[in-house]
Amino acid sequence: MTASGVSVLVAGAAGGVGRAVALAAASEGATVLLLGRDRSSLDRVRAEVAEAGGTAHVAVADATSAAQVDDAVAALRRDAGGIDVVVNAVGINLKARHLDELDEAGWRSVLDSNLTAAFFLTRAALAGFRAGGGGLLIHISSVAALVPDLSGAAYQASKAGLAALARATALEASGDGVRVTTISPGLIDTGFVRHRPTTPTPEELAGALRPEDVAEMCLAVIRLPARATVSEVVMRPTGR
Repeated sequence: MTASGVSVLVAGAAGGVGRAVALAAASEGATVLLLGRDRSSLDRVRAEVAEAGGTAHVAVADATSAAQVDDAVAALRRDAGGIDVVVNAVGINLKARHLDELDEAGWRSVLDSNLTAAFFLTRAALAGFRAGGGGLLIHISSVAALVPDLSGAAYQASKAGLAALARATALEASGDGVRVTTISPGLIDTGFVRHRPTTPTPEELAGALRPEDVAEMCLAVIRLPARATVSEVVMRPTGR
């Protein structure tokens, strides 16, 4: 089974993981729906999809705005004639992440982007999934949701909250044919790591996961038949 003929909405599609998911899905024949804040970045991803022979639609929205998310998801659903899969690759972190330097604005920005946005996307997706007889929601989380690390209290709290949101969604919506998967990767070599207070060394990045690794895991979940569900996947670089 492949993703051919499936409509896949990728939120955060201009980021490293989101872009990789969009390109991987398109390569298998999926129609990809690109959602993000920056039109020019989304258009570049759409052009890459087109160059590979795929079809992509674009909607611009700030994922921390409920109204913008609702409007964008509805527009993409109309463009594609439905949405089968939503991949939530939205997320941020801060350089000033330690508790002694984290302020209220920083805390709120991380929670809004990493958790509240996921709630808005979940709510927007569920209405269409239920009307269409089911669907698949994939959240890209982090191993920081599972074990303490130096990613910061706000980031860890947001990712732990995301895991709880995913479990609650699965419990409440499984009767409507909705499946929910959380993928929790370790270190990935993307521009996101440049937000760390100390950039990983070349040696660390050489051993890190690649965005394409996470994208392939997304595709593995998408390929499953509707009778099968994967609740959570933890991905780590080999040896870590």
